[in-house]
Amino acid sequence: MSFFSLTDLLAGSGRSLLIASAVAAGMGPAHADTTAPPADIEAQNRTAVQVAFEKWRAGGNIFAGLLASDVVWTIHGSGPVAGTYRGVENFVERASAPLISRLATPLVPKVHHIWADGDTVIIRFDGSAITTTGAPYSNKFVWIFRMKDGAVVEAEAFLDLAAYQAVVENNEPRSQ
Repeated sequence: MSFFSLTDLLAGSGRSLLIASAVAAGMGPAHADTTAPPADIEAQNRTAVQVAFEKWRAGGNIFAGLLASDVVWTIHGSGPVAGTYRGVENFVERASAPLISRLATPLVPKVHHIWADGDTVIIRFDGSAITTTGAPYSNKFVWIFRMKDGAVVEAEAFLDLAAYQAVVENNEPRSQ
């Protein structure tokens, strides 16, 4: 075997080894770390949220049956209501009730889209109502839910907190 042939052979083997290593390295972590969620879980989660929003639109309570009792709900942004709430009661008492009690009509959602990816469901919707002073209230929302066993265990909410706060500050609560 000549020196030239041995060099060509080694270069060819090196190239093959390099390519094989690159392919293995590229496949290894991605294959090991990525597991596709079952499509039926996504469908179940999306349906659970869609049904809850349909009930809400018809006058029902969206939180009944959808939220886990120990849900962790975070409202992003700045203002008095922004923060993290632990448990349904804490969230309803400190974040939902201050707004809802100042609305003369129910807050009615208009869902634009619901996306599901594994245990995550994202809802883009608008909500509108009439306040206790007769003024219109409307807001745009994005809620991100992490679901477990058909219930929301973590929620993140994005909305116009200035509009929320204006209703709370400028309207008296309904008499119970």
